[in-house]
Amino acid sequence: MTTPQPRRRPGALPSDRAHQLARRLRERIDGEVRFDPGSRALYATDGSLYRQPPIGVVLPRHADDVVATVALCREFGAPVLSRGAGTSLAGQCCNTAVVIDFSKYMNRVIALDPQQRSAVVEPGCVLDDLREQAEQHGLTFGPDPATHRHNTLGGMLGNNSCGIHSIMAGRTADNVIALEILTYDGQRFWVGGGGEDELRSRADAGGREGEIFRDLLALRERCADAVRDRFPDIPRRVSGYCLEKLLPEHGSNVGAALVGSEGTCVVVLQARLRLVPSPRCRTLLVLGYPDIHEAADAVPDILAFGPIGCEGVDSELVRLMRKQGLRTNDLELLPDGHGWLFVEFGGDDQRESDAAAERLAAHLRLCDAPPRIRRCSAAEQQRRLWSIREAGLGATAQVPGEPTTHPGWEDAAVAPTRLGAYLREFRALLDRYGYHCALYGHFGDGCVHCRIDFDMRSVRGVARWRQFMDDAADLVVAHGGSFSGEHGDGQLRASLLPKLYGVELVEAFREFKRLWDPDGAMNPGKVIDPYPIDADLRLSPELHLPKLQTRFTYPDDRFDFANATLRCVGVGQCRDLHDEVMCPSYRGTREEMHSTRGRARLLFEMMKGELITDGFDSQAVHDALHLCLACKACKRDCPVDVDMATWKAEFMARHYRRRLRPRDALSMGLIFWWARIGAHAPGLINALTRNDWSALPLKRLAGIAAERRVPRFASPDFRREFHRRPASVDGRPVVLFADTFGNHFDPGPLRAAAAVLRASGYAPWVTPKPVCCARPLYAEGMLDLARAQLRNLLDALAEPIARDWPVVGVEPACVASLVDELPRLFPHDARASHLARHSFLLADFLRREGIDLGASIRSGASGMQAVMHAHCIHHADFDPQADRELLASVGVPTRLLDAGCCGMAGSFGMSADRFELSLRIGEHALMPALRGVASDRLWIASGFSCREQIEHCTGRRPLDLAEVLQQRMAA
Repeated sequence: MTTPQPRRRPGALPSDRAHQLARRLRERIDGEVRFDPGSRALYATDGSLYRQPPIGVVLPRHADDVVATVALCREFGAPVLSRGAGTSLAGQCCNTAVVIDFSKYMNRVIALDPQQRSAVVEPGCVLDDLREQAEQHGLTFGPDPATHRHNTLGGMLGNNSCGIHSIMAGRTADNVIALEILTYDGQRFWVGGGGEDELRSRADAGGREGEIFRDLLALRERCADAVRDRFPDIPRRVSGYCLEKLLPEHGSNVGAALVGSEGTCVVVLQARLRLVPSPRCRTLLVLGYPDIHEAADAVPDILAFGPIGCEGVDSELVRLMRKQGLRTNDLELLPDGHGWLFVEFGGDDQRESDAAAERLAAHLRLCDAPPRIRRCSAAEQQRRLWSIREAGLGATAQVPGEPTTHPGWEDAAVAPTRLGAYLREFRALLDRYGYHCALYGHFGDGCVHCRIDFDMRSVRGVARWRQFMDDAADLVVAHGGSFSGEHGDGQLRASLLPKLYGVELVEAFREFKRLWDPDGAMNPGKVIDPYPIDADLRLSPELHLPKLQTRFTYPDDRFDFANATLRCVGVGQCRDLHDEVMCPSYRGTREEMHSTRGRARLLFEMMKGELITDGFDSQAVHDALHLCLACKACKRDCPVDVDMATWKAEFMARHYRRRLRPRDALSMGLIFWWARIGAHAPGLINALTRNDWSALPLKRLAGIAAERRVPRFASPDFRREFHRRPASVDGRPVVLFADTFGNHFDPGPLRAAAAVLRASGYAPWVTPKPVCCARPLYAEGMLDLARAQLRNLLDALAEPIARDWPVVGVEPACVASLVDELPRLFPHDARASHLARHSFLLADFLRREGIDLGASIRSGASGMQAVMHAHCIHHADFDPQADRELLASVGVPTRLLDAGCCGMAGSFGMSADRFELSLRIGEHALMPALRGVASDRLWIASGFSCREQIEHCTGRRPLDLAEVLQQRMAA
């Protein structure tokens, strides 16, 4: 490998100097300064193979904070690293430097000018925030990576990101008008926007700014011919610096030339971006080919028809998705084949986009071997199909029973005309090394994504990976391509650049960096004069994590908690503020430590023991997990199925082994026992909790927020009421699970469920003695008590289990405990596995049984219309669509809200120290969505805690599904 000697690595500041820098920063800036071990652990890696703990982290509130931060770093000799969402795959977002995280505060769209088709943004602005505002004017920002819901524009500027629609709009560098930048030596000015005249006039100015522009002109003069000759003439050349943007034929745009420099030259403070018209209507063709190579061969022909997107997916990706049960319903929409192209057309109206798609379809039907064609005009169907392509990284990263895959050669690009030939030779190269991977990516631009099963845990495996990188680079060069078509060079591919560009151009890159950053302090060791490719590996032969005896088993992670903490691959979908449910606490705080990814990183660092040295006693890890709602949404929404609720329970169980638990944990974690005591005198308890003179001291004693209403005890509770009436002897027996909250505080849904089951031909049975699913105990990490409680439950249900009776519940969190947590706490108990297989929510049970409620509940239009909010665990472990379909069958059309979490999450929102965050989470999306619903609509919410929170915030209590069904029976 022709690797240049790396420059001397800047050392971390001695601890006393780091403390002095942190103190000075706190004195000077309005933003937040974090140099503690926990914060350093959070930012020690990105989405790549690398790990480099930073000196500290700064979260600036405004540009003046950034200027002051860089000035103090210069004074102390500390390197600087700009960071957005931290999803980079080549190691450019981690370094031994002061990390400036723009995402929490500097995230605004400052201005949007629809006439000029431009926008000014701060670097922490999320791409979709800009796109949502631009769409109001029929515009969009063209580059759109799959992470568009949470990636920042600063990160896109750093990496020169592209995305699905770059064949319509080009790379980020092609859509930058100008940048406001800050150099390490303190120069702050705008660059770009003025073309050749600006470049020459500013070179005539005095001072440091004039010097920079004079050096740029001199550099251009020396290297222009080499740039024209050696830069690959392909759509997706991202490797190296964008020196072509300095050339007159490319606009002489200095700002654009800085795009893709990965924070190694300047800090970007603002960006003026070009917007492009957004097609009002779209049509998607999905084309099925015999294999991915033939699909790639077809791309040049397809591009002649002017699509706005052209993506490829191979059969291995689809196989892995099926194996994980990921998007299985969506996969059924694919036409027959073993390699697919997703080809999108746009138009001002549906007729125009449909016609454009049909022109291509008609052409393809005349080919000698035409592909299978599926045309989709409906937006929902298009969304489902695109979700298959966007699932690529998650679907290939952590698959049970499959080798672990890694980035390392994940986005090489060639000319579309060479794509088929390149893929065949690339597959042969993989076979020669014995590597396996799925292939997908932006085929319209010749860019291929993959995660490969490199062995990073042995010395031989790392050496073999390094040799593969060398051979893969040679293959790309032979095809006139680029090592990176989207994700940048970072530390991963930088040492390969001489193969692609030659010594002269690499020296020009080095000079380009030096004229902006003569001190070499901007993200050192990345792109230019790189750290060794195999240094600083997060997973390496030297990594040895302890093997623990745990309460839960981890069958998908080799039965090893430490290995489970490696599951997160850093894609950052938990930072999404727009769709799905994960991660509520991040949405309420915009703090990395309160994202699923942040918590996973802290747990890994705790197991590693280098930065976080106090193990399960760590306060930093505790504080991050304390604000986890244990909502389990990450188990559904995370691309790699991180199960933070389980990890939190495991941690808290160990953390509190020798500690007194907080008051709210004791009052609400032990709610099963407190509720049983209260049930003996419900009137007295209700009186005490409804009078301020007694309620406030009681809530303070219990750690409950003063603003919260303590739920009223039912008199009698559901179980007693049920057993007072004669037992039903008609119908098939079914266990109706009387959960603690439904039994003692909100019996209406249980009563209604019993009525619905009877009307459907079943004889509900309720345990004579109170039982509990132990969910409140999991949430607090009281796992030994939880196991004891679940043993009692298994004993109480021994006869129904033996007789094969199904168990039906109305509370999603409780039924999920039986389906998910129970068998993992009792992996060798046949009763537990039987109960897990035979426990259902009401709607799921009726659907499984094929019950036609129209026969027992008056069908036809009811005059009712409803909106439904699904409990987070309902979303995570079940299918809320079953509820919607059941309601539709009884004449109640229902819209399922996509508005995230309510913020209550059982005991979470009741506790005094989490009350405000609980409200912020609910007000993020759900409460505004409900307030916007017409007043005559029914509100339905699955989950006692959701109904409590919605009533607290809006004054209106939703119904449970069973209660609506019971109303229809009585109609």
